[in-house]
Amino acid sequence: MGDVVVERADVAPDDGASRSVIDRAFAILGTFRGARLRQSLSDISRGTGLPIATCFRIVQRLTAWGALERDTEGKYRIGLRLWEAAALAPRSVGLQRLARPYLQDLYETTGYATHLAIREGTELVSIERFQSPRRSARRPVVGHRYPMHATAIGQVLLANAPREVQEEVLSGALESFTTRTVTDPHVLDRLLSSVHHNGYAVSDREVDNVHVSVAAPVRGPDGTVVAAVSVALTRQDVDGKNMVHLVRVTATSIARALAAAGFGEISE
Repeated sequence: MGDVVVERADVAPDDGASRSVIDRAFAILGTFRGARLRQSLSDISRGTGLPIATCFRIVQRLTAWGALERDTEGKYRIGLRLWEAAALAPRSVGLQRLARPYLQDLYETTGYATHLAIREGTELVSIERFQSPRRSARRPVVGHRYPMHATAIGQVLLANAPREVQEEVLSGALESFTTRTVTDPHVLDRLLSSVHHNGYAVSDREVDNVHVSVAAPVRGPDGTVVAAVSVALTRQDVDGKNMVHLVRVTATSIARALAAAGFGEISE
């Protein structure tokens, strides 16, 4: 009965019960990630650990508002209303819109996959990507989150993050994707210092045994790093390619576009 009361719009939002319902709604929305883009009510219940009756009640409210949609098979997916809200966020869609032509130009110039990402907490969020449809790759997927320690684009973002963020990552579990992934926190800390000093990062087959990625920071008008751009190529294509220069030029072009558009408040 308590849940029914706090879901009413005229109830003050400061009581503990109301926050609990909001937390549950956020938990439900948070299950839609990775491969879990379409879920049944039972899937959501298992993913959140909430009773199925509670999930049903909150999911119905989220669906009525448009945060979720129910397809013809009875499964739920993220609704258009959330996309409309996300479109107002300058750190994702606004940045994506301004950076897209430069990212596409880098892709067409090099023929290699290009990527744009921002940092959110201790993870990177992929917000744009160009890649040949003839090349299959599992990641990155636009809108998904990834650890920062193993990719060039992530290392650039982490190297320019506040020290407390770096320390949180360094003290946590550093997943090993290949034998080349840097998982020693002391080695990673030195690597981040080098990336910050040099202004770019190179990740040599740290995520898979095929690709090498090169990344550079995108700076806002105040000099803070608001995003990073990268290009990924195969190991045999590395020799003789001046990818660092091209990626840094692209990052600078995006930064100029942001400044011209007045995106001075993108950084956290």
